[in-house]
Amino acid sequence: MSSPQREWFEKNYYAVLGVSETAAQKDITKAYRQLARQLHPDANPDDPVAEERFKEVSAAYEVVGDPDKREQYDEVRRMGPVGAGFGGPGGFGPGGARFEGADLSDLIGNLFSRGRQRGGGPQAASTGPRRGSDIEATLTMTFDDAARGATTTVNVVSDIRCPDCFGSGAAVGTAPLSCPDCGGTGAVAEDQGFFSFSSPCPRCGGRGRIIEQPCATCSGLGSVRRPRQVKVRIPQGVRDGQRIRVKGRGGAGANGGPDGDLYVRVQVEPHPLYGRDGDNLLLSVPVTYPEAALGADITVPTLDGDAVTIRVPAGTRSGRTFRVRGKGVATPKTTGDLLITIEIDVPTEIGDDERVALEALAAARTGPSPRAHLEV
Repeated sequence: MSSPQREWFEKNYYAVLGVSETAAQKDITKAYRQLARQLHPDANPDDPVAEERFKEVSAAYEVVGDPDKREQYDEVRRMGPVGAGFGGPGGFGPGGARFEGADLSDLIGNLFSRGRQRGGGPQAASTGPRRGSDIEATLTMTFDDAARGATTTVNVVSDIRCPDCFGSGAAVGTAPLSCPDCGGTGAVAEDQGFFSFSSPCPRCGGRGRIIEQPCATCSGLGSVRRPRQVKVRIPQGVRDGQRIRVKGRGGAGANGGPDGDLYVRVQVEPHPLYGRDGDNLLLSVPVTYPEAALGADITVPTLDGDAVTIRVPAGTRSGRTFRVRGKGVATPKTTGDLLITIEIDVPTEIGDDERVALEALAAARTGPSPRAHLEV
């Protein structure tokens, strides 16, 4: 974690964003987005006041919008008065704490870093419930399955609760003991002159419990890493690259915390006939020159297996698109259309009779040249 900044003592970032100190992370994000839209320089050109306010809101969200930084910020706010200016060299204003000859940012950073070092470094875990990690898997689907939806399985590798100790970390027939040094809280209080702060308990590593006989399967961790299959339901109309969230099927939580989520990223294989634009299906249909010139009824397939007949009017040019409503990709909210684009098929080889007929057609053709607009 980065060391808290000097400004953390002086500024109330919650007030900047217009939220309470106990606001949920989602409410903080919502407030920030609303303010950012209102104050963004693009929406307020040549307005220095709005620009400065936008920077202030962004700086506030950078701290309290990050759960780890927010935790540090809240701890800093508990150390001294918020909003009091630094009064004179090395101290707050009247009534505040004074730090003669000290660099405040170094002092605060040392407080946080020392607490973490004594707890045994990164492995020091919180005594409270911890949510499991989110994991991601990739699923390749056919075009048809993506359009219609499917139930399938994905292979993942993640932490699961140990099947022998059921997540306790203790050997079968035993149980973890409450740490006698911290009383099971996982933290011990330390006095540093003016300050009193807590740090992870050095005996239990911040876990709040001691495992005298670790589980042989998980080595006391409470979880093991294993491959597994997860059954997932892919909704109809899913698009290439879309992520599907499967709640609670990620890594195992710790200390009774909930499991993380599984995110399935879908890769859709191309279809031999159809393309896709949003919920619309795209289909190129070749027609002969006589069909395009004289008009014709042509039959085309649809993704659901039915066939539809469309009328190609006389004089249709290559590239013209016809819409068949309701024959695109169906999603839970809407159904797209089938867009049929006409392509005039020009044969690369012709027989003698065809050549004679085409020469006669060319000789009989009247009217201006189609390239008349190019003539100088």
